[in-house]
Amino acid sequence: MQAFTLTYSKLSRALISEVIITEEITPKVSGDLDIRDFNGKKYKAIWDTGATGSVITEKIVKELDLMPTGMTKVSTASGERDVNTYIVSIWLPNNVVVGNVKVTEGIIHGEYEVLIGMDIITKGDFAITNYDGKTVFTFRFPSAECIDFVKKIRQESLVKAINKIGRNDPCPCGSGKKYKHCCLKKKNKNTK
Repeated sequence: MQAFTLTYSKLSRALISEVIITEEITPKVSGDLDIRDFNGKKYKAIWDTGATGSVITEKIVKELDLMPTGMTKVSTASGERDVNTYIVSIWLPNNVVVGNVKVTEGIIHGEYEVLIGMDIITKGDFAITNYDGKTVFTFRFPSAECIDFVKKIRQESLVKAINKIGRNDPCPCGSGKKYKHCCLKKKNKNTK
């Protein structure tokens, strides 16, 4: 399991991180990876949940002397076009390495050289919070659990309801029994 967290000092409308792009890391490479063992460079990346796949710019292709592995048709706001594809490894913050990623070559507006798309985001657990006026973005790889805010809210509401319910009130679980003959009885058994 690998993970990283980025904290912004205010609300952020874009999720930005530094990444390192290297040549493809084969499955034969095992153990702790050290970036110094690979030909790679650091680039600024933008994370985009609206992008199907990850994208690198022509600058990266030239700087890393990457060879195309094929071509594919991509759809962008500017229309459809054929582009080269490459196989690379992407080193996310905290040395979270996603190997053997098929990326397309494209134009990324702004100061970014890499666009991280859903092909990488869906490999792990991705969460954003904006608590207290600060954006916190965290990612772990591979996915480890289902994050379900609705379920959590319902569980917290049930706990609050149980804490407020009287012994002779109907049980909040919906059994039709009095609380004292249902969940309170179970709760008391579990605490003994």
